[in-house]
Amino acid sequence: MITYESLSARPAAFASLTGFTLAGFEPVYQDFAAAYAKDRAASLPRAGQSRKRAAGGGTPFSQDGRTRLLMALVFLRVYPTYEVLALFFSLHKANAQRGVVKVLAALQAYTVFVCERPAEDRKKLRSVQAVMDAFPGARLVIDAKEQRIQRPGGSDESGTSRQKPFYSGKKKAHTLKTQVAVAIDGTFQSVSKSVPGSVHDLALLRNSDLPHRLNRAEGIMLDKGCDGFQTFDPKQPDKNGAVHPCHLPHKARRGHPLTSELKAFNAHLTRYRIVVEHSLAQMNQFQVLSQVFRHDRARHSGLTRIVAGLVNRRIAQRPLKT
Repeated sequence: MITYESLSARPAAFASLTGFTLAGFEPVYQDFAAAYAKDRAASLPRAGQSRKRAAGGGTPFSQDGRTRLLMALVFLRVYPTYEVLALFFSLHKANAQRGVVKVLAALQAYTVFVCERPAEDRKKLRSVQAVMDAFPGARLVIDAKEQRIQRPGGSDESGTSRQKPFYSGKKKAHTLKTQVAVAIDGTFQSVSKSVPGSVHDLALLRNSDLPHRLNRAEGIMLDKGCDGFQTFDPKQPDKNGAVHPCHLPHKARRGHPLTSELKAFNAHLTRYRIVVEHSLAQMNQFQVLSQVFRHDRARHSGLTRIVAGLVNRRIAQRPLKT
């Protein structure tokens, strides 16, 4: 049986199963405990029923708060089935599932990213001087992450219509796609809702309000999948038609191959865009976002946000290579 006390006696195993050291786990628990207590205090009785006891009343949990948070982190990091998770923590499968869902709801409640706050509440992040010198005004590096899902059911015509929106021509599989934006230190600043894999990266970016949350002087760095965005701004186009300073690689066209100078620029830009790949690699260490996603697709957005918030905590404790 795994408990916080038993696993904390083996720090290396603790870090492998949760993604956090013992010292890094404690601030996560403190924030979780506050959010969980607030959620329980605000909980309401079921529809048509009157409350018979105070919020939080009833049979106490068989596990303490740290062990319940530990179980949720193991779920995110290892992504076992609830049957296996229940075996690890000596619980019934249903209790393990309910426990994880409640903890994840509390974690999601306090996961808020910088670029999702009102402009007046945001503080400018200190940036790496080398990046600022190379690309003045660079604020965000934007990319899209795809994860395979189980093929939507049905073999008839209606099943095909359900499957088609989720089929990604790039991955040659059924996927869910999420747009992420990271700062130049690698921390996640924004995470979009998950959309079917057939949605193009450019369409996903155009339909988001992320660029318009930035100040006019703050720029974005994109990849070739967003070619064309630099000429799109439905609200406040500047004299060049760009939303903000926009840095993206040049793309070869039919009959117009890239010159050696443009190839050199692309290589130069890639050196600085690599930070988003490093951040996505940190996210993929949590198997819930790496394996084939087997839960309700509606839960994918919330789980992605939770993992991105946990990765931010890890980067704060141990910065990425610059």
